[in-house]
Amino acid sequence: MPVGIDFSIEIGKIKQSLQAEVIVGESLLSEKITHIYASDLMSDVLAYGKEGSCLLTGLNTIQAAISSHMADFKAIVFLRGKQPTPDICKFSQERKIVVLRTEADMYEACVRIAGLDGRALPDSEIVSNETSVENSTTYDFFIDGKDFAGAGLVSTQIKAILKEIGYDMQLIRRVAISIYEGEMNVVMHALRAKVTLTVSPNAIDIIIDDEGKGIPDIQKAMQPGFSTATEEQRAMGFGAGMGLPNIAKNTDNFHVTSEVGKGTRLEMKFLVNP
Repeated sequence: MPVGIDFSIEIGKIKQSLQAEVIVGESLLSEKITHIYASDLMSDVLAYGKEGSCLLTGLNTIQAAISSHMADFKAIVFLRGKQPTPDICKFSQERKIVVLRTEADMYEACVRIAGLDGRALPDSEIVSNETSVENSTTYDFFIDGKDFAGAGLVSTQIKAILKEIGYDMQLIRRVAISIYEGEMNVVMHALRAKVTLTVSPNAIDIIIDDEGKGIPDIQKAMQPGFSTATEEQRAMGFGAGMGLPNIAKNTDNFHVTSEVGKGTRLEMKFLVNP
């Protein structure tokens, strides 16, 4: 679990306490964040992170930025002198996420920030087609397996669509986290997948049909912490065994079917007015 600190403070004060460099978002330093989450495991961030947070991480990949966007974080601090890559900066700038860089390590950063309000550090706390039928609209997207550079782009598109429609932001956040976890599962474990998004006044439905190795034991795969990720995938911040549990936690209805050697189907439903 990532370390968590809860309070309300301006991003600019975090910058000062960490002697951090502003990489993206100089004009947004007066924005207030309500939580700090320190982790290099993005699935943990998606599972435990709260809206309006600031992420402290040493994971210098685009997934840190995409995960922050999915979880509605306001800022990212890259630790240990890590220099954010151009794709991180571009993605964050377009979505108004503040990006900072500090020489502090994770422990030092947490201690400094926890001291800002006088409290002690707590214990470890894309191809798209659109069709309309009556009052619902369906969108199709496609994901390529092993495409880590493009991982998260379908999730980002879907989140933008839901915002444009005008769904409740808390609902959008749950959908975004779920589809992102599903997309990462495809990238890590499958050859390709079709994603079908159906939106209506009463529900949001998402189906991910992938072609891949399948899941031998669905019950085991649903257990938090169970993972078949490679070391390379873990180095990217994924493979903590929280993907399917995160989806189950955020959906109103979740169903998984799979056939070994053929593929897996994830069906997610989110009620608009439960």
